[in-house]
Formats: sequence, C-alpha cells, structure tokens
Amino acid sequence: MKKTLTVLTAALGAAAFGSAHAAPQISAQSIIVNPAPTPLTVQVWTDRDTSGARTPNYYVGNKIRLFTKTNESAYVYLFNVDPNGKVDLILPNNLQSGGNYLRAGETRVFPSAQDNFTFDIAAPYGVNKVLALASREKLNLNQLADFQSQNAFATVNVSGQQGLAQALSIVVNPLPQTNWVTDTAFYNVARGGTTTPAPSTPVAQVPRPNFNQAVWRSTFRMNTTLERVHAQYLNLMSNQGYRLTSTSRNGSRVYSTFTRSGRTASILIDQNGSTFSVKLAQ
Repeated sequence: MKKTLTVLTAALGAAAFGSAHAAPQISAQSIIVNPAPTPLTVQVWTDRDTSGARTPNYYVGNKIRLFTKTNESAYVYLFNVDPNGKVDLILPNNLQSGGNYLRAGETRVFPSAQDNFTFDIAAPYGVNKVLALASREKLNLNQLADFQSQNAFATVNVSGQQGLAQALSIVVNPLPQTNWVTDTAFYNVARGGTTTPAPSTPVAQVPRPNFNQAVWRSTFRMNTTLERVHAQYLNLMSNQGYRLTSTSRNGSRVYSTFTRSGRTASILIDQNGSTFSVKLAQ
C-alpha cells in the first residue's frame, strides 16, 4: 500500500502543568512550546538530512522515510502539515509494525522494511514540517483524530498549524510539564520533475556490512556524529528484516541488539574523533 504524503507543516511544543498550571504557549509560527525544562528529548529527521537542521528537497513521486529517537522510553506521535494546512497523523497508524512506543535511545524509522506501505511525496509544492511529540504517558488523540479499524490512517479533524497547535495544547495540558516534549523537521516539495536528490547535498554513506559473515568489522573515517552513523546502520539492519530490540550508549560507544525470525544480531559502534569502528555479529 502507498500512503500519499501531502506534506504537513506542523509545529509543536507543549503545555505547562504544575502548581501554577501555566497555559500552553503557542509561538508566532504556531508551534507549541513547553515553557518548562524537561530531561525528556525527542529528535526527528528525514532520510535526506540526518542532521534534522536543513530543509532537503523532495520531488513528486519520491519516497520519504522519517526517523525519530528519544533519550527516554516514551510514546511518539508524528504529524505532517502541508503548505495548504492539511494535517496528517503519520504515527500511530493501523499499518505500522512495532507501534509508537520507543525505548530509551532507540531510533525508529517510518515506514520500516517490515511495513507494507510507503510515504510518497505529492503536491502541493513548498516547505513542509514534520512534528514529533514524545510523551511518557500514552495520549488520547480522540479530540483531534478519528481512528477507524477499517482505515489505515486516522482522519484528522483539525486543519492548519494553528488548529493543530491549539488541539495539541488541550491534549497535553493535563500532563505534568516535564512529561512531554516536541521537535520539528523540515523538507521541501520542489518543482522540477526529477526523482533524485539534489547533487549538491550528497549524504555520506557508511560501509555496508557483509551480511553473509557471522562477524563483520569495519573501521572508517567520516565527518559526522555517532548518532548519524548509528541511524544509518539501523536502517541497513531494518532493510535486512531485523527488528531493533534494544540500544544502549556509554560515552562514545553505542550498542544495539536485533531479532529476525528467531535469530539475534548485534552492532557495536565506537567513535574516536572522526574514526568509527563497527562490529556486526549475527
């Protein structure tokens, strides 16, 4: 199945809850902002910008994959708002394998290799936002979306960034102000008719493992972060049918375990400056 992604420009933040019951704050860009500091963090990025800080180009017909990560175990909700204000609830949905609960340090890709749907870019043209909302508690989204078992994706009852921000401020308002946080990523649906990324912004690729070896090792240099290298290997494992079961990080070392059809595998990544050492055991 294909899900046509009429990209959304969602911006979020959060509402405050405490002794003073501070009102949810909505910025001039219609982003909900949590006025209280919280140790919970969430990150969201696209497959053409692992930094999550730029606005990569996509073209009509391209497929897009979204990545998200939390530093603590939490429920993650992904919204998409297009330039015309149409809002889509990407996650949760009735097709996504693994649900929307992420364990601490886990990176999840949507859709994954196990999913039988894709997100296909479609008009309108322009800059879009993807909003990730992470909450330690499961949220009740019935005020802004209808979940029907016969439909793959929920029907969103609000439109526009402001409408989404106001609806979400109501949803998160009862929560303790330290229990939720948001992040946004941007991408642009560009004209031109090409289905390839702009050649001026290539993404450096990590060495591809030999999945026929029981133990595979590689050492390489790359001017990037441990998180981005880890995200690429998670993607490669997902493409092989592996499902992430755990991730732990200790300083400049990250260790992840996976399962596939009863088999287990693990990846250990060490960083020393711009040098990375990777070990895959399966």
